Amino acid sequence: MVAEFSVHFWKMNGLGNEIVVLDMRAVDDVLSGGQAEAVAALEGLAFDQLMAVHRPRSGDTDGFIRIYNSDGSHAGACGNGMRCVGLAFQPLLDKTAQTFETPAGPLPVRVTGAGRIAVGMGAPKFDWQAIPLAEEFRDTRYIELQIGPIDKPILHSPSVANIGNPHAVFWVDDVEAYDLARVGPLLENHPIFPDRANITIANVTDRAHVTIRTWERGAGLTKACGSAACAAVVCGARTNRLNREATVTLPGGDLQIRWTDNDQIIMTGPAEHEHEGTLTFSPEAARLAA
Repeated sequence: MVAEFSVHFWKMNGLGNEIVVLDMRAVDDVLSGGQAEAVAALEGLAFDQLMAVHRPRSGDTDGFIRIYNSDGSHAGACGNGMRCVGLAFQPLLDKTAQTFETPAGPLPVRVTGAGRIAVGMGAPKFDWQAIPLAEEFRDTRYIELQIGPIDKPILHSPSVANIGNPHAVFWVDDVEAYDLARVGPLLENHPIFPDRANITIANVTDRAHVTIRTWERGAGLTKACGSAACAAVVCGARTNRLNREATVTLPGGDLQIRWTDNDQIIMTGPAEHEHEGTLTFSPEAARLAA
């Protein structure tokens, strides 16, 4: 690693999900977890996810994205972050349709106007090994997992899926009736999830509408989690609660999720620009450039 390098950043949000986007296409360095945490500690740059956009690895994409949670750990996908990347990079790339490589695979992004961006989130994975789970469950529409007294559990029997990240969706009557800040960390780190998991509580209003709250792996309580919204719709469709296209209401606002007949998830929603500038990195640290 070189002693120091500087990159442009955008501070953005997707429905209140705090996002920092870095343009790292001109440098060869890769951020460490400590450097990502250092960015999150800077005044005005606290984030849920940091999207570091590097040079493309293949000629038909616009960049390779490494995704960091606020604790410095890595994420496989971030739907809200991808919408922010698409909006930030539209003027740089001079095109509304973009494709970025991520650890979860290539994700197409389209800026549709009026601040709305559609992201192709890929195909969901339901096999227990692909989620992954620590033990075999042949039917992942429900798994045997509960928290609280055995005769009166607080939450139980979630649907599970991988939408770039592991997700568990607990079906409830009222998403405000649970202390997600208390039970979220316990479930995120449950031994059944060897890679930890995003924990969502979901209430289905009708077949086209679900309300959720999410404890995000590596980030905590969040106003919005795009991949969790996707997980809620595909798991809701699998359990015959929801149609394959539905509106998801999160604390930060609404997302439209469509699970197509060819097994692709399309997420559409807004992104907002807050401010931008230059960050200078040295080993295990970051600072705003003077």
